[in-house]
Formats: sequence, structure tokens, C-alpha cells
Amino acid sequence: MTTADATRTADLTGIAIAHRMMRTDLHRLVPTAERIADGEACDRKRAAALATWVEKLCEEIHHHHTAEDDIAWPVIARHAGQAVDLSELSDDHAALDPLLDGLRTTAKALRGATDLGRADVALSLARRLAALRDEIDEHLDAEETDLFPIIERYVPAEEWDTVIAGVQKGGPGLRFMLPRVLAVVTDEEHAVLSKEGGPVLVALAWLLRPGHRRRERLVFG
Repeated sequence: MTTADATRTADLTGIAIAHRMMRTDLHRLVPTAERIADGEACDRKRAAALATWVEKLCEEIHHHHTAEDDIAWPVIARHAGQAVDLSELSDDHAALDPLLDGLRTTAKALRGATDLGRADVALSLARRLAALRDEIDEHLDAEETDLFPIIERYVPAEEWDTVIAGVQKGGPGLRFMLPRVLAVVTDEEHAVLSKEGGPVLVALAWLLRPGHRRRERLVFG
């Protein structure tokens, strides 16, 4: 068990933003699906856009917890030793998989539903999203309360940088993720991201913003 170099603490900004994105989406997808189940207009185009958003979010969540299991947890265990027990968090990850599978199936059903059947599928989608939202909230609360201090105390900052670089590979892609990152960051975080990403990131964000906003308005109304 080692204690991290006190001159620089592991930067948890990236993982905190990822958590914030997941929570934000789930907390607004649930009422959106509920409104559709209650009769809010949802034509085939909106249903397809909502289904795609849910599928990409499922991909993002699955990638995030798989990367934690495969990349982050071994590093934390190696440095923190007996100070941390990651088994409950890994069990949470395993419990998420059937919830994600059920959501993907329901999203596919929404895409193929008839006008008359769409509200019933939306109700099922809302219930599945709510179950995932509650599970994710509880899981992320545990990570942020119990695990973040362990990482800051024991994991060297340079090694955590490598972990984050590995975790960031894969997932649903920048077209879906970058505008959502920028929607949840603080002004201070935005300044840091712009400085680190440079003009290329700023330009890419500017190019992606209009299309993302159109999709967002279509999905969420």
C-alpha cells in the first residue's frame, strides 16, 4: 500500500464529469418518457431519436463501468491495498448489465412501435429508465463518497492520468459525448478543458453544437 505524492493529487474531474452526464441524462429521460406515456406527441421521428439517445447512453454507461473494472480497479487495488474493498462496486456493475439490456430492448421496441402502441412502450421505457436512474445514483454516490478520497490519498497522479486516458477510449463517440460534457461542466471546468484541448477541441465543439441541439429538442421537447 502506497500513499500518493502530496505534490499533485489525482485529478478526478474527468470521472466526476462522466458521472454528472449520466445522472443528468437519466434524470431528464425519465420524465420525458413519462410524458409520452401520458399522451405527449411522439411521432416516429421523435421515437427513433429517443431510442437512439437511450441506446447511446446505455453504451456509455456500459463502457464506463467496464473500463473501471478492467483499468481503474486494478490500479486502485494495487496502491490502496487493504484500505479499499472494490467488490461491492464491481457487484453493482454486474447488476447494471441486465438493466441496460432491458433498456436496449425497450428502446428498439419504441423505434418499431405503431402510433397507437407507442405510449405503452414509452411507459415501459420510463419504468426501466427510473430503475436504472435509481441504481446509478446509489452506485455513483458510493463511488464519490467512499472511493474518491481513496484515489486521492493513494493513487499517484501520473498513474491516474494513464487510467483516465484508457477509460476515455471507446464509448459512443465525441458526437454524442462532447456537447453533453460541455452542457454539465462548470465555468472553471470549461476553461480547463478548453485550455487542455486547444483550438481543435473548441472548433469541434462549435461544429457539433447545432446538430446536438436539434436532436436534443426533438428528444426532450
